[in-house]
Amino acid sequence: MTLKWMHTSSCAVTRSLGVLGETWTILIIREALTGTTRFADFRDALGLAADVLSRRLNTLVDYGVMSKDAYQEPGSRTRFEYRLTDAGRELEIVVGALQQWGDKHLPYAAGPTIERRAGRTGRPVHVAFIDDLGYEVPHADVETIQTDVYPAE
Repeated sequence: MTLKWMHTSSCAVTRSLGVLGETWTILIIREALTGTTRFADFRDALGLAADVLSRRLNTLVDYGVMSKDAYQEPGSRTRFEYRLTDAGRELEIVVGALQQWGDKHLPYAAGPTIERRAGRTGRPVHVAFIDDLGYEVPHADVETIQTDVYPAE
């Protein structure tokens, strides 16, 4: 469901949540990041009702987060695969940040179920703020500054 306020809001978080904030959407993206592409596989992995999954996938396609491509196995009807676009793959940082936060503040008793490592070196990686020179900035040193681009409401 697309709402006018989402498109007209000057807040990027509001606009982003208009696409990504519905229940199950981030989990669909998480599954896609691990290679899931087919409707039935998303449904099976998430235990999600087909109508809800269909609506969420359509929203992600409508907003360019995923593409929808037809395929047909011999003797079967045409079906669709859903693949992350470049914009969708950029959400790995968001999913990684959520996982990192959950591992720290809501830890699973047996420990983390996913690790992220640099492909080139195999070293562990984490989500962080990086300045324009490429240096990590500790959270306590990050300032959020509102700009003057917000219109008077």
